[in-house]
Amino acid sequence: MEGEWPARTCVFLCLTVSLLLQGRADTSTINCSGFDQHGVDPAAFQAVFKLKTFRPATNYSVPTHVNISFTLSAILKVDAQLQLLTSFLWLNMVWDNPLISWYPQECGNISRLTVTAENLWLPDIFIVESMDVDQTPEGLSAYVTKDGRVTYNKPMRVTSICNLDIFYFPFDQQNCTLTFSSFLYTVDNMLLGMEKELWEIVDTSQDVVRTQGEWVLLGINKATPKMSVGSSLFDQIMFYVAIRRRPVLYVINLLVPSGFLVAIDALSFYLPAESGNRAPFKITLLLGYNVFLLMMNKLLPASGTPATPLERRGVYFALCLSLMVLSLLETVFITYLLHLATTQPPPMPGWLHSLLLRCTRPRTRCPSAPQRGNKGLGLPATHLPGLKEPAELVGRAPGPGQAEFPGCPALTEVQGDHEARKQRLVELWVEFSHAMDTLLFRLYLLFMASSVITVVVLWNT
Repeated sequence: MEGEWPARTCVFLCLTVSLLLQGRADTSTINCSGFDQHGVDPAAFQAVFKLKTFRPATNYSVPTHVNISFTLSAILKVDAQLQLLTSFLWLNMVWDNPLISWYPQECGNISRLTVTAENLWLPDIFIVESMDVDQTPEGLSAYVTKDGRVTYNKPMRVTSICNLDIFYFPFDQQNCTLTFSSFLYTVDNMLLGMEKELWEIVDTSQDVVRTQGEWVLLGINKATPKMSVGSSLFDQIMFYVAIRRRPVLYVINLLVPSGFLVAIDALSFYLPAESGNRAPFKITLLLGYNVFLLMMNKLLPASGTPATPLERRGVYFALCLSLMVLSLLETVFITYLLHLATTQPPPMPGWLHSLLLRCTRPRTRCPSAPQRGNKGLGLPATHLPGLKEPAELVGRAPGPGQAEFPGCPALTEVQGDHEARKQRLVELWVEFSHAMDTLLFRLYLLFMASSVITVVVLWNT
Protein backbone atom coordinates (compact mmCIF):
# COMPACT_ATOMS: atom_id res chain seq x y z
CA MET A 1 0.00 0.00 0.00
CA GLU A 2 2.79 2.41 0.76
CA GLY A 3 4.27 1.90 -2.73
CA GLU A 4 0.99 2.43 -4.49
CA TRP A 5 0.44 5.96 -3.06
CA PRO A 6 3.33 7.75 -4.87
CA ALA A 7 2.34 6.05 -8.12
CA ARG A 8 -1.24 7.27 -7.82
CA THR A 9 -0.02 10.77 -6.98
CA CYS A 10 2.24 10.84 -10.04
CA VAL A 11 -0.58 9.71 -12.32
CA PHE A 12 -2.93 12.34 -10.89
CA LEU A 13 -0.39 15.14 -11.40
CA CYS A 14 0.34 14.07 -14.98
CA LEU A 15 -3.39 14.02 -15.77
CA THR A 16 -3.86 17.49 -14.28
CA VAL A 17 -0.97 18.97 -16.24
CA SER A 18 -2.19 17.44 -19.46
CA LEU A 19 -5.66 18.88 -18.93
CA LEU A 20 -4.25 22.32 -18.20
CA LEU A 21 -2.05 22.24 -21.28
CA GLN A 22 -4.99 21.10 -23.36
CA GLY A 23 -7.15 23.90 -22.00
CA ARG A 24 -4.44 26.47 -22.75
CA ALA A 25 -4.05 25.21 -26.25
CA ASP A 26 -7.81 25.49 -26.76
CA THR A 27 -7.92 29.10 -25.55
CA SER A 28 -5.04 30.26 -27.73
CA THR A 29 -7.01 29.60 -30.94
CA ILE A 30 -10.77 30.13 -30.79
CA ASN A 31 -12.95 27.74 -32.73
CA CYS A 32 -15.43 30.13 -34.38
CA SER A 33 -16.74 27.96 -37.21
CA GLY A 34 -20.26 28.86 -38.14
CA PHE A 35 -20.01 32.56 -37.27
CA ASP A 36 -21.11 33.49 -40.76
CA GLN A 37 -24.33 31.50 -40.36
CA HIS A 38 -25.40 31.99 -36.79
CA GLY A 39 -23.47 35.11 -35.80
CA VAL A 40 -20.84 35.27 -33.06
CA ASP A 41 -21.09 32.41 -30.60
CA PRO A 42 -20.35 33.64 -27.06
CA ALA A 43 -19.55 30.09 -25.97
CA ALA A 44 -16.39 30.20 -28.09
CA PHE A 45 -14.96 32.94 -25.87
CA GLN A 46 -16.06 31.59 -22.50
CA ALA A 47 -12.68 30.01 -21.81
CA VAL A 48 -11.00 33.40 -22.34
CA PHE A 49 -13.63 35.30 -20.36
CA LYS A 50 -13.06 33.03 -17.35
CA LEU A 51 -9.38 34.07 -17.29
CA LYS A 52 -10.08 37.83 -17.18
CA THR A 53 -8.90 38.04 -13.56
CA PHE A 54 -5.37 37.04 -14.59
CA ARG A 55 -2.87 39.02 -16.60
CA PRO A 56 -2.99 37.64 -20.15
CA ALA A 57 0.36 36.03 -20.74
CA THR A 58 1.67 32.64 -21.83
CA ASN A 59 4.95 33.32 -20.04
CA TYR A 60 4.61 35.31 -16.82
CA SER A 61 8.25 36.30 -16.87
CA VAL A 62 7.54 38.49 -19.91
CA PRO A 63 5.86 41.82 -19.03
CA THR A 64 2.73 42.99 -20.80
CA HIS A 65 3.26 46.05 -22.98
CA VAL A 66 0.43 48.59 -22.73
CA ASN A 67 0.50 51.54 -25.12
CA ILE A 68 -1.47 54.59 -24.04
CA SER A 69 -2.49 57.90 -25.52
CA PHE A 70 -5.16 60.45 -24.72
CA THR A 71 -7.06 63.38 -26.16
CA LEU A 72 -7.62 66.43 -23.99
CA SER A 73 -11.13 67.42 -25.06
CA ALA A 74 -12.04 70.00 -22.39
CA ILE A 75 -10.58 72.16 -19.64
CA LEU A 76 -13.55 72.50 -17.33
CA LYS A 77 -12.17 74.44 -14.36
CA VAL A 78 -8.93 75.81 -12.94
CA ASP A 79 -9.20 76.39 -9.20
CA ALA A 80 -6.29 78.56 -8.05
CA GLN A 81 -7.35 78.45 -4.41
CA LEU A 82 -7.49 74.65 -4.15
CA GLN A 83 -4.70 74.16 -6.75
CA LEU A 84 -6.85 71.85 -8.86
CA LEU A 85 -7.33 71.35 -12.60
CA THR A 86 -10.54 69.73 -13.81
CA SER A 87 -10.28 68.34 -17.33
CA PHE A 88 -11.98 65.80 -19.57
CA LEU A 89 -9.89 63.12 -21.30
CA TRP A 90 -10.43 60.33 -23.77
CA LEU A 91 -7.94 57.67 -22.69
CA ASN A 92 -6.84 55.08 -25.28
CA MET A 93 -5.09 51.84 -24.23
CA VAL A 94 -3.82 49.09 -26.50
CA TRP A 95 -2.28 45.77 -25.45
CA ASP A 96 -1.93 42.21 -26.73
CA ASN A 97 -3.84 39.27 -25.27
CA PRO A 98 -2.03 36.08 -26.42
CA LEU A 99 -4.95 33.94 -25.23
CA ILE A 100 -7.22 35.30 -27.98
CA SER A 101 -6.77 34.46 -31.65
CA TRP A 102 -8.82 33.03 -34.47
CA TYR A 103 -8.66 32.38 -38.19
CA PRO A 104 -10.84 34.81 -40.15
CA GLN A 105 -11.19 32.26 -42.98
CA GLU A 106 -12.99 29.92 -40.57
CA CYS A 107 -15.02 32.68 -38.95
CA GLY A 108 -16.80 34.36 -41.83
CA ASN A 109 -13.88 36.70 -42.58
CA ILE A 110 -14.43 38.46 -39.24
CA SER A 111 -11.15 40.07 -38.21
CA ARG A 112 -12.37 42.37 -35.40
CA LEU A 113 -15.00 41.99 -32.71
CA THR A 114 -16.54 44.29 -30.14
CA VAL A 115 -16.46 42.75 -26.67
CA THR A 116 -17.86 44.15 -23.45
CA ALA A 117 -15.00 45.45 -21.33
CA GLU A 118 -16.20 43.62 -18.23
CA ASN A 119 -15.40 40.29 -19.94
CA LEU A 120 -11.76 41.22 -20.58
CA TRP A 121 -8.68 41.81 -18.49
CA LEU A 122 -8.07 45.59 -18.24
CA PRO A 123 -4.82 47.23 -17.17
CA ASP A 124 -5.06 49.18 -13.94
CA ILE A 125 -3.84 52.48 -15.38
CA PHE A 126 -4.56 55.52 -13.22
CA ILE A 127 -3.47 59.17 -13.02
CA VAL A 128 -1.16 59.83 -10.09
CA GLU A 129 -2.28 63.46 -9.63
CA SER A 130 -5.97 62.56 -9.61
CA MET A 131 -7.90 63.71 -6.54
CA ASP A 132 -11.26 62.19 -7.42
CA VAL A 133 -12.75 58.73 -7.81
CA ASP A 134 -12.65 57.35 -11.34
CA GLN A 135 -16.11 58.02 -12.76
CA THR A 136 -15.78 55.92 -15.91
CA PRO A 137 -19.26 54.97 -17.16
CA GLU A 138 -20.25 51.33 -17.07
CA GLY A 139 -21.01 49.13 -20.05
CA LEU A 140 -18.08 50.22 -22.22
CA SER A 141 -16.74 47.95 -24.94
CA ALA A 142 -13.35 47.14 -26.43
CA TYR A 143 -12.20 46.12 -29.87
CA VAL A 144 -10.46 42.74 -30.17
CA THR A 145 -8.64 41.78 -33.35
CA LYS A 146 -7.98 38.29 -34.73
CA ASP A 147 -4.42 38.25 -33.36
CA GLY A 148 -5.45 39.24 -29.83
CA ARG A 149 -4.82 43.01 -29.93
CA VAL A 150 -7.24 44.78 -27.57
CA THR A 151 -8.10 48.48 -28.00
CA TYR A 152 -9.95 50.09 -25.11
CA ASN A 153 -11.16 53.71 -25.05
CA LYS A 154 -12.76 55.31 -22.05
CA PRO A 155 -13.81 58.89 -21.17
CA MET A 156 -12.44 60.33 -17.94
CA ARG A 157 -13.33 63.41 -15.93
CA VAL A 158 -10.11 64.11 -14.08
CA THR A 159 -9.67 66.46 -11.13
CA SER A 160 -5.92 66.61 -10.63
CA ILE A 161 -3.48 68.54 -8.50
CA CYS A 162 -1.73 71.33 -10.40
CA ASN A 163 0.89 73.63 -8.97
CA LEU A 164 -0.62 76.93 -10.14
CA ASP A 165 1.49 80.07 -10.20
CA ILE A 166 -0.63 83.23 -10.65
CA PHE A 167 2.23 85.68 -10.15
CA TYR A 168 1.70 86.90 -13.72
CA PHE A 169 -2.12 87.07 -13.53
CA PRO A 170 -3.96 87.80 -15.82
CA PHE A 171 -1.09 87.06 -18.23
CA ASP A 172 -0.19 83.78 -16.53
CA GLN A 173 0.73 80.46 -18.07
CA GLN A 174 0.28 77.20 -16.18
CA ASN A 175 2.04 73.86 -16.59
CA CYS A 176 0.10 70.91 -15.16
CA THR A 177 1.18 67.27 -15.13
CA LEU A 178 -0.80 64.11 -15.85
CA THR A 179 1.17 61.00 -14.85
CA PHE A 180 -0.14 57.62 -16.02
CA SER A 181 1.04 54.60 -14.05
CA SER A 182 -0.06 51.25 -12.64
CA PHE A 183 -0.73 50.83 -8.93
CA LEU A 184 -0.36 47.02 -8.99
CA TYR A 185 2.01 45.87 -11.71
CA THR A 186 5.71 46.65 -11.48
CA VAL A 187 8.13 46.92 -14.39
CA ASP A 188 8.56 43.13 -14.23
CA ASN A 189 4.88 42.67 -15.13
CA MET A 190 3.86 45.75 -17.15
CA LEU A 191 5.62 48.31 -19.32
CA LEU A 192 4.02 51.47 -20.69
CA GLY A 193 4.53 52.89 -24.15
CA MET A 194 3.04 55.42 -26.54
CA GLU A 195 0.25 54.43 -28.90
CA LYS A 196 0.48 57.73 -30.86
CA GLU A 197 3.22 60.19 -31.49
CA LEU A 198 3.25 63.20 -29.22
CA TRP A 199 2.55 65.64 -32.04
CA GLU A 200 -0.57 63.65 -32.96
CA ILE A 201 -1.85 63.98 -29.39
CA VAL A 202 -1.15 67.72 -29.39
CA ASP A 203 -2.78 68.36 -32.77
CA THR A 204 -5.88 66.34 -31.95
CA SER A 205 -6.27 67.95 -28.54
CA GLN A 206 -5.88 71.49 -29.91
CA ASP A 207 -8.51 70.78 -32.56
CA VAL A 208 -11.20 69.46 -30.19
CA VAL A 209 -10.41 71.08 -26.83
CA ARG A 210 -13.08 73.29 -25.23
CA THR A 211 -11.97 75.72 -22.53
CA GLN A 212 -15.07 77.92 -21.90
CA GLY A 213 -13.23 80.80 -23.54
CA GLU A 214 -10.75 81.39 -20.72
CA TRP A 215 -7.79 79.10 -21.44
CA VAL A 216 -5.74 78.18 -24.50
CA LEU A 217 -3.90 74.87 -24.88
CA LEU A 218 -0.31 75.69 -25.81
CA GLY A 219 1.23 72.24 -26.04
CA ILE A 220 1.96 68.90 -24.40
CA ASN A 221 5.35 67.40 -23.56
CA LYS A 222 6.20 64.05 -22.04
CA ALA A 223 8.77 62.30 -19.89
CA THR A 224 9.20 58.64 -18.90
CA PRO A 225 10.62 58.47 -15.39
CA LYS A 226 10.34 55.44 -13.13
CA MET A 227 8.46 55.60 -9.85
CA SER A 228 10.06 53.84 -6.92
CA VAL A 229 7.84 52.76 -4.03
CA GLY A 230 9.92 50.96 -1.46
CA SER A 231 11.62 48.06 -3.21
CA SER A 232 9.15 48.11 -6.12
CA LEU A 233 9.70 49.98 -9.36
CA PHE A 234 6.76 51.11 -11.48
CA ASP A 235 6.75 52.31 -15.05
CA GLN A 236 4.99 55.59 -15.80
CA ILE A 237 4.54 58.26 -18.49
CA MET A 238 4.34 61.89 -17.41
CA PHE A 239 2.64 64.44 -19.67
CA TYR A 240 3.17 68.19 -19.18
CA VAL A 241 0.09 70.14 -20.28
CA ALA A 242 0.83 73.84 -20.88
CA ILE A 243 -2.16 76.20 -20.87
CA ARG A 244 -2.38 79.99 -21.03
CA ARG A 245 -5.10 82.28 -19.73
CA ARG A 246 -6.91 84.62 -22.11
CA PRO A 247 -6.46 88.04 -20.43
CA VAL A 248 -9.11 89.99 -22.37
CA LEU A 249 -11.86 89.45 -19.78
CA TYR A 250 -9.68 90.58 -16.89
CA VAL A 251 -8.15 93.50 -18.77
CA ILE A 252 -11.60 94.88 -19.63
CA ASN A 253 -13.15 94.25 -16.21
CA LEU A 254 -10.18 94.97 -13.93
CA LEU A 255 -7.21 96.77 -15.41
CA VAL A 256 -9.03 99.28 -17.61
CA PRO A 257 -11.46 100.52 -14.90
CA SER A 258 -8.58 100.86 -12.45
CA GLY A 259 -6.59 102.86 -14.99
CA PHE A 260 -9.58 105.13 -15.66
CA LEU A 261 -10.07 105.84 -11.96
CA VAL A 262 -6.41 106.73 -11.51
CA ALA A 263 -6.53 108.97 -14.60
CA ILE A 264 -9.60 110.80 -13.27
CA ASP A 265 -7.85 111.17 -9.94
CA ALA A 266 -4.88 112.78 -11.70
CA LEU A 267 -7.18 115.15 -13.64
CA SER A 268 -8.80 116.27 -10.39
CA PHE A 269 -5.64 118.28 -9.65
CA TYR A 270 -6.98 120.86 -12.10
CA LEU A 271 -9.85 121.63 -9.73
CA PRO A 272 -9.15 124.89 -7.83
CA ALA A 273 -7.75 124.11 -4.42
CA GLU A 274 -9.50 127.14 -2.92
CA SER A 275 -12.95 125.87 -3.89
CA GLY A 276 -12.84 123.00 -1.38
CA ASN A 277 -14.26 120.49 -3.91
CA ARG A 278 -11.03 118.66 -4.66
CA ALA A 279 -10.72 116.74 -1.39
CA PRO A 280 -14.36 115.45 -1.37
CA PHE A 281 -13.98 114.43 -5.01
CA LYS A 282 -10.82 112.44 -4.29
CA ILE A 283 -12.38 110.80 -1.24
CA THR A 284 -15.35 109.76 -3.39
CA LEU A 285 -12.99 108.24 -5.95
CA LEU A 286 -11.09 106.38 -3.25
CA LEU A 287 -14.28 104.93 -1.77
CA GLY A 288 -15.50 103.99 -5.24
CA TYR A 289 -12.25 102.18 -5.97
CA ASN A 290 -12.55 100.16 -2.75
CA VAL A 291 -16.12 99.20 -3.64
CA PHE A 292 -14.89 98.23 -7.11
CA LEU A 293 -12.27 95.90 -5.62
CA LEU A 294 -14.87 94.30 -3.34
CA MET A 295 -17.20 93.68 -6.27
CA MET A 296 -14.39 92.20 -8.39
CA ASN A 297 -13.14 89.96 -5.58
CA LYS A 298 -15.07 86.98 -6.96
CA LEU A 299 -13.53 87.47 -10.37
CA LEU A 300 -10.00 87.49 -9.00
CA PRO A 301 -8.31 84.13 -8.35
CA ALA A 302 -6.98 83.38 -4.92
CA SER A 303 -3.30 83.35 -4.17
CA GLY A 304 -1.23 80.59 -5.71
CA THR A 305 1.41 78.53 -4.00
CA PRO A 306 2.35 79.56 -0.44
CA ALA A 307 5.91 80.25 -1.56
CA THR A 308 4.77 82.71 -4.21
CA PRO A 309 5.38 86.35 -3.25
CA LEU A 310 2.88 89.13 -3.84
CA GLU A 311 1.53 88.51 -7.30
CA ARG A 312 1.70 91.21 -9.91
CA ARG A 313 -2.01 91.83 -10.05
CA GLY A 314 -1.74 92.62 -6.31
CA VAL A 315 1.14 94.97 -7.10
CA TYR A 316 -0.97 96.71 -9.74
CA PHE A 317 -4.03 97.21 -7.52
CA ALA A 318 -1.89 98.22 -4.55
CA LEU A 319 -0.13 100.74 -6.79
CA CYS A 320 -3.42 102.26 -7.97
CA LEU A 321 -4.66 102.49 -4.40
CA SER A 322 -1.38 104.06 -3.24
CA LEU A 323 -1.51 106.68 -5.99
CA MET A 324 -5.02 107.70 -4.98
CA VAL A 325 -4.05 107.88 -1.31
CA LEU A 326 -0.98 109.99 -2.10
CA SER A 327 -3.15 112.29 -4.19
CA LEU A 328 -5.54 112.71 -1.29
CA LEU A 329 -2.69 113.43 1.13
CA GLU A 330 -1.35 116.07 -1.24
CA THR A 331 -4.76 117.72 -1.38
CA VAL A 332 -5.03 117.71 2.42
CA PHE A 333 -1.59 119.34 2.69
CA ILE A 334 -2.44 122.09 0.16
CA THR A 335 -5.81 122.70 1.83
CA TYR A 336 -4.03 123.08 5.16
CA LEU A 337 -1.58 125.61 3.66
CA LEU A 338 -4.41 127.65 2.17
CA HIS A 339 -6.34 127.61 5.42
CA LEU A 340 -3.23 128.68 7.31
CA ALA A 341 -2.57 131.48 4.82
CA THR A 342 -6.07 132.93 5.02
CA THR A 343 -6.60 132.68 8.78
CA GLN A 344 -3.36 133.29 10.63
CA PRO A 345 -0.34 133.34 8.32
CA PRO A 346 3.00 133.00 10.12
CA PRO A 347 6.00 135.13 9.11
CA MET A 348 7.61 133.72 5.99
CA PRO A 349 11.33 132.96 6.37
CA GLY A 350 13.66 134.81 4.06
CA TRP A 351 15.07 131.62 2.46
CA LEU A 352 11.57 130.38 1.70
CA HIS A 353 10.61 133.70 0.16
CA SER A 354 13.76 133.76 -1.95
CA LEU A 355 13.15 130.16 -3.07
CA LEU A 356 9.58 131.04 -3.95
CA LEU A 357 10.76 133.94 -6.10
CA ARG A 358 13.28 131.74 -7.88
CA CYS A 359 10.74 129.02 -8.57
CA THR A 360 7.82 131.19 -9.63
CA ARG A 361 9.73 133.95 -11.44
CA PRO A 362 12.98 132.47 -12.80
CA ARG A 363 13.64 135.42 -15.09
CA THR A 364 13.63 137.93 -12.28
CA ARG A 365 16.90 138.49 -10.47
CA CYS A 366 16.32 137.99 -6.79
CA PRO A 367 18.41 139.51 -3.98
CA SER A 368 21.13 137.39 -2.56
CA ALA A 369 20.00 137.88 1.02
CA PRO A 370 16.91 139.40 2.58
CA GLN A 371 17.15 142.65 4.52
CA ARG A 372 16.76 142.29 8.23
CA GLY A 373 14.84 145.53 8.63
CA ASN A 374 11.60 143.91 7.40
CA LYS A 375 10.45 141.82 10.29
CA GLY A 376 7.27 140.62 8.68
CA LEU A 377 8.45 139.50 5.25
CA GLY A 378 12.19 139.75 5.36
CA LEU A 379 12.10 142.11 2.32
CA PRO A 380 10.76 145.65 1.85
CA ALA A 381 7.72 146.16 -0.35
CA THR A 382 9.85 147.51 -3.21
CA HIS A 383 11.69 144.15 -3.42
CA LEU A 384 8.51 142.12 -3.96
CA PRO A 385 8.02 142.04 -7.70
CA GLY A 386 4.53 141.45 -8.85
CA LEU A 387 2.94 142.40 -5.56
CA LYS A 388 0.65 145.34 -5.13
CA GLU A 389 1.57 148.49 -3.33
CA PRO A 390 0.19 149.01 0.13
CA ALA A 391 -2.19 151.69 -1.09
CA GLU A 392 -3.55 149.31 -3.73
CA LEU A 393 -3.95 146.46 -1.27
CA VAL A 394 -5.95 148.41 1.29
CA GLY A 395 -7.70 150.64 -1.25
CA ARG A 396 -7.39 154.31 -1.97
CA ALA A 397 -10.51 155.15 0.04
CA PRO A 398 -10.09 156.09 3.68
CA GLY A 399 -9.65 153.04 5.83
CA PRO A 400 -11.70 152.26 8.85
CA GLY A 401 -9.03 153.71 11.11
CA GLN A 402 -9.31 157.11 9.45
CA ALA A 403 -13.05 157.20 9.98
CA GLU A 404 -12.74 156.09 13.57
CA PHE A 405 -9.81 158.30 14.55
CA PRO A 406 -10.02 161.49 12.57
CA GLY A 407 -7.78 163.29 14.96
CA CYS A 408 -4.96 160.66 14.95
CA PRO A 409 -3.43 160.43 11.48
CA ALA A 410 -0.31 158.60 12.77
CA LEU A 411 -2.36 155.77 14.28
CA THR A 412 -4.38 155.45 11.12
CA GLU A 413 -1.23 155.22 9.02
CA VAL A 414 0.21 152.50 11.29
CA GLN A 415 -2.97 150.44 11.06
CA GLY A 416 -3.09 150.80 7.30
CA ASP A 417 0.54 149.67 6.99
CA HIS A 418 -0.20 146.66 9.24
CA GLU A 419 -3.17 145.63 7.11
CA ALA A 420 -1.09 146.02 3.94
CA ARG A 421 1.70 143.86 5.37
CA LYS A 422 -0.81 141.21 6.43
CA GLN A 423 -2.41 141.22 3.01
CA ARG A 424 0.97 140.83 1.33
CA LEU A 425 1.82 137.95 3.67
CA VAL A 426 -1.44 136.21 2.83
CA GLU A 427 -0.74 136.57 -0.87
CA LEU A 428 2.76 135.16 -0.42
CA TRP A 429 1.48 132.07 1.42
CA VAL A 430 -1.24 131.56 -1.17
CA GLU A 431 1.33 131.82 -3.92
CA PHE A 432 3.55 129.37 -2.06
CA SER A 433 0.59 126.96 -1.74
CA HIS A 434 -0.03 127.12 -5.49
CA ALA A 435 3.65 126.56 -6.20
CA MET A 436 3.69 123.52 -3.89
CA ASP A 437 0.53 122.23 -5.54
CA THR A 438 2.14 122.44 -8.98
CA LEU A 439 5.37 120.85 -7.76
CA LEU A 440 3.61 117.94 -6.03
CA PHE A 441 1.37 117.40 -9.05
CA ARG A 442 4.41 117.07 -11.31
CA LEU A 443 6.06 114.69 -8.86
CA TYR A 444 2.81 112.71 -8.74
CA LEU A 445 2.73 112.43 -12.54
CA LEU A 446 6.39 111.39 -12.61
CA PHE A 447 5.85 108.73 -9.95
CA MET A 448 2.71 107.44 -11.69
CA ALA A 449 4.44 107.20 -15.08
CA SER A 450 7.47 105.40 -13.64
CA SER A 451 5.25 102.99 -11.68
CA VAL A 452 3.13 102.12 -14.70
CA ILE A 453 6.24 101.53 -16.82
CA THR A 454 7.70 99.31 -14.08
CA VAL A 455 4.51 97.22 -13.86
CA VAL A 456 4.36 96.81 -17.65
CA VAL A 457 8.01 95.74 -17.75
CA LEU A 458 7.41 93.22 -14.96
CA TRP A 459 4.39 91.77 -16.79
CA ASN A 460 6.39 91.39 -19.99
CA THR A 461 9.35 89.63 -18.33
